[in-house]
Amino acid sequence: MSRRFYLTLAALLIALPGAVTAQEWPQKTVRVVVPFPAGGSNDTLCRIVADKLSGAWKQPVIVDNKAGAGGNNGAEIVYGAPGDDYTLLCSPPGPLSINHNLYRTLPYDWSKFVPVTVLVLTPNVITARKDLPAASAQEFIAYARANPGKVTYASQGNGSTSHLSAQMLATQAGLDMVHVPYKGEGPALIDITAGRVDIFVGNISAALRFEKSGQVKFLGLAAKKRSPVAPDVPDAAEIGLPGLIASAWFAIVAPPGTPDAIVQRINKDTAAALKLDDVRAKFLEQGAEPQGESTQATGAFIKEEEARWRAVITSANVTLE
Repeated sequence: MSRRFYLTLAALLIALPGAVTAQEWPQKTVRVVVPFPAGGSNDTLCRIVADKLSGAWKQPVIVDNKAGAGGNNGAEIVYGAPGDDYTLLCSPPGPLSINHNLYRTLPYDWSKFVPVTVLVLTPNVITARKDLPAASAQEFIAYARANPGKVTYASQGNGSTSHLSAQMLATQAGLDMVHVPYKGEGPALIDITAGRVDIFVGNISAALRFEKSGQVKFLGLAAKKRSPVAPDVPDAAEIGLPGLIASAWFAIVAPPGTPDAIVQRINKDTAAALKLDDVRAKFLEQGAEPQGESTQATGAFIKEEEARWRAVITSANVTLE
């Protein structure tokens, strides 16, 4: 076929309704699905970025909370929208790197989401009731070893990152602790402040206000380095458990089949939003460290996290109730 034919065909395709270049995108409201209820860290941090993207794109960017099934409900909605360049998922680790190792079947394939970028990392911290007879992680480990089967740890729910992080701690430190699952990090932290449970290994952003008010105490970070929002809390290597690396994170992914040019546009604009001073300040206030990696780095990171959590699930024989 002639060169003229291909040029004519290309012009027709560009002229077709709905054929939008990355520079012209978006031309209508963009929906960002958050697979957990409003008010939590996932919701709050995603809304901060969505607001900035709305301004940059001159189109509404709405956050749509679709909670349920450990984040699977929201993930299913986005996965079921192939070819919809206006639907995104803003998700913590569960739906993207954990749940397929816990559930027998899922209504989506985690590996087929299109990585856009990681918004934020929030290191998990060992949070203890204020009257626990241990002033450091080392003292806590000694206390737990001396009281096998008596120390309790709270989690956001069975199979959550806080559950798996505590299992990681137990495995690496050789501890026998009792799991007390809750429906969310809020109720778990409330019972820590009331002294009903001994520890909670969850993201620092959720626990920070309780620590600052003296209602709980931090014993150590499950991270490779100290956090700028809690610089006095020792990191994993400093507490003698260098393999205790567990972070909550939130990433943006797109449905399968989303054009790469649009994915790169979202990545670029999101990374720019994360560099804004007011965004960084809001994130750091909550103990969240802005990221903004490339699409390739994001894909590699999610796979690395999947391998990490799969190893924890397998070694601890974690199952859903």
